[in-house]
Amino acid sequence: MDMIPTASDRLIRQVLIIDPDPRTAQVLLEILARRGARGTVAATDTHVRDLLSRPSWNLIFLALELDRITESAATILARIRSEFPERPVIMLSGTDSARSAIAALRGGCTEFLVKPLQPNTVEAILDAHLPRCDLSVLSYGDSAGTGQWAIVGIGAALRRTVELARKVAPSTLPVLIQGESGTGKELLARWIHSESRRAANPFIRINCAALNDALLESELFGHEKGAFTGAVALHKGRFERAHGGTLLLDEITETSPAFQSKLLRVLEEMDFERVGGKENISVNVRILSTTNADILARIAEGRFRQDLYYRLAGLRLHILPLRHRPEDIPQLIWLFVHQFAPETGRRIVSVDADTLELLARYPWPGNVRQLRNTIRSLMILGTGEVLTLDDVPSVREELVGNGFQAGSPSVGNSSSLNSADLTLDQLEQTAILAALDRTSGNQTRAARALGISNRTLREKIKRYRQQGCLQSTE
Repeated sequence: MDMIPTASDRLIRQVLIIDPDPRTAQVLLEILARRGARGTVAATDTHVRDLLSRPSWNLIFLALELDRITESAATILARIRSEFPERPVIMLSGTDSARSAIAALRGGCTEFLVKPLQPNTVEAILDAHLPRCDLSVLSYGDSAGTGQWAIVGIGAALRRTVELARKVAPSTLPVLIQGESGTGKELLARWIHSESRRAANPFIRINCAALNDALLESELFGHEKGAFTGAVALHKGRFERAHGGTLLLDEITETSPAFQSKLLRVLEEMDFERVGGKENISVNVRILSTTNADILARIAEGRFRQDLYYRLAGLRLHILPLRHRPEDIPQLIWLFVHQFAPETGRRIVSVDADTLELLARYPWPGNVRQLRNTIRSLMILGTGEVLTLDDVPSVREELVGNGFQAGSPSVGNSSSLNSADLTLDQLEQTAILAALDRTSGNQTRAARALGISNRTLREKIKRYRQQGCLQSTE
């Protein structure tokens, strides 16, 4: 979907209406259209079966009386609660029955409305679950524009990255995406797949950093029954499962040179044998890969094969850390407000000015992932229509730490410089050192508080020790 990004673009909210009554459906569709939301009506068994399993619905209206639909409303509600427990469901009924209302609410419905629907009542419900937020949406995550993989921001650097991704998406060119942990590398990879000619085929991901060579080989190429102890059945690997689609090699630089050699041969020929097998298996797979490391430095150190790099990096995309694109933070805050409104049922009309200033200045070592978790905590633990850190002192403490605040002395530095005098990298270092101080040096707890992986924190600590900013305790 070719979109020109502007500051007025909105995320398209998706609402499912399970009701055979055309009059009720028409009322809801008109209200949703005025709000820029997209309503889809499921009025038959086939519609319900096909539409209910989609993960993109922000809100579901479910009629209690389901003419022409075999399943009962209670059965459909139980399925929704089982598969998507946080998804808000509004029950609609043609009769004002206290017993039905109680049963619906006990079954997990958010609201119970009696027909004919009153537009003001529907609008109030939508205000809570589908907030009106204007966002600069650089790209939607699928051709239908559901926003499942929305890329949001206004910065020139992010815009250039998205435009390059847009150009390369329809091709089969391999793409290497670089960026720190939590910047959205997998999100961009999924978006590239969704905009490719392979979008209807599988998108398969494997985390190369989580597996040793033997397990990685078995997971990627599969194994035959009896190939090794515990191989009790034939196992198709991820290359086979991704046939016709896209395979994402996440954190590819964490593999060993020995495995890199095997992978290079498979990428060159696009065929392989399962572990313990003799049959040659050919596949047609587009390769995307990610890394949070400096891959050129790894090559220079002999830790990553240069020929494999050229095979993977038909195009190299780089996503800047959030501390280098603070202009995107307000946009991301509203994106996450939108995402978590259905879960929390809170109507947010504004963000407190002091909160916005602190969030915009904080260095975000965990990048977008950490910001997302912070907004979710504020949405769940706070109250009222204004998003503010004052509602949740524990979250503020995690951000402020032992002194990080606009205009306050920096932590871990004996100078009296204010945060306004520091570079963004220095602010990130301040936040990390403060987290280590609060956790008495416990790296696991510090990484969890910062929203980054243990490995990322270890790498930053190693760099700070080399720079003399942190004493080694080893």
